[in-house]
Amino acid sequence: MRRLTEEITGFLKDAGFECSVQMRHGLEVVCTVTLDGHHDRVILPLEIEGGTPSEAEKQAEDALESIRMINSYDGEYPLIITRDRWERQREMMQKRLLAHLELFLPIYARNCEVRKIDKTTAREFLEKNHSYGYAACRYCYGLFFKRHTGHIAQMMEGGFADNGRKDMSGIEEDVPGSREDMSGTLMAVATFSNARKWVKGERTIRSYEWTRYASLPEVRLSGGMGRLMKTFIKEVCPDDLMSYADLEWSKGDVYRRLGFELEGTKEPVMFAVDDRWRRFPVKPGMTEERTGMTRAETEMPGEPGMRFFRNFGSNKFRLKLTDYE
Repeated sequence: MRRLTEEITGFLKDAGFECSVQMRHGLEVVCTVTLDGHHDRVILPLEIEGGTPSEAEKQAEDALESIRMINSYDGEYPLIITRDRWERQREMMQKRLLAHLELFLPIYARNCEVRKIDKTTAREFLEKNHSYGYAACRYCYGLFFKRHTGHIAQMMEGGFADNGRKDMSGIEEDVPGSREDMSGTLMAVATFSNARKWVKGERTIRSYEWTRYASLPEVRLSGGMGRLMKTFIKEVCPDDLMSYADLEWSKGDVYRRLGFELEGTKEPVMFAVDDRWRRFPVKPGMTEERTGMTRAETEMPGEPGMRFFRNFGSNKFRLKLTDYE
């Protein structure tokens, strides 16, 4: 059993989940069952071991083929956990992992309110709760909790551990509302770019990019993305809205549910990963021998212990809000 696989299975077992390690299409996966016992889940731990971009590309192709086969066989996209995310964002990844196994605090967007937030607030939230952190944007919106209703209120009165988990040690105190009132808690953030304009006939089309969305990883926020998107559309009145679904996380089915259409794909990105598990994009056209050797060319320190990782690209989605060709 590889180290990352061992650490993930150890965490799950400490949390009260039974799990097993299997070989699926050439890769180690962790197989477990959701908290309610109704659904199987596959977790794919990915070590980052490429010593060169060529090695990283080969590993990415092998992993992508395994992901396709797992998705086809199990009918669900596996939860992918890479070594650098586990090292640098372990708390977020652990909470996201538990939510993947149906251990989460359910919140409905109707019990929240949307407010504009400043870039500092958006940056602080995204750096903590989004895998890629903050990105340049023009518009920032936050979804703030207002009240509990129905069975959610009953659950909160009984405590988060009433969801059925055998052991909440070390986690419960981190869950908003498990020990105190959640009113006013920032639950999710969405950011959007400035307009990109082009002329179609006699019209000027204004297109915006949905640059970031993240919610608290221990929360299942039903309707959160839609609520934030609708507020942005109402206030800014875009003709067109586009976004990307990182295939390291999902195929982007949530965008389809929001009315977006798949438009194409974005090529994978090669990253250099330093000994502190930080990712830095490798510039296109650089030779393997030169990659990572100077700070000026790689935009990163030339430190020992360098690894390379190529992600799986992105699906590009577009929502047309006005009729144009």
